[in-house]
Amino acid sequence: MRVKCVICETINDLPDDAPQAKKLRNRPIHTYMCDPCHDRIAERTNARIATGHFQFYKSSRRIEEDF
Repeated sequence: MRVKCVICETINDLPDDAPQAKKLRNRPIHTYMCDPCHDRIAERTNARIATGHFQFYKSSRRIEEDF
């Protein structure tokens, strides 16, 4: 299955029987993000959380208290 990253627009191939390919096929609302973009976003999010000024919006109180 050919997929396109929503951020950098690179085209990658996923095996047809991969779980991520099945999710993209069965639920069109899901989008694909390549590994470098995913890692970059995770790294920047963790840096923002470490500053202490990061706020969670639209989440349950239990998750915020656990974090």
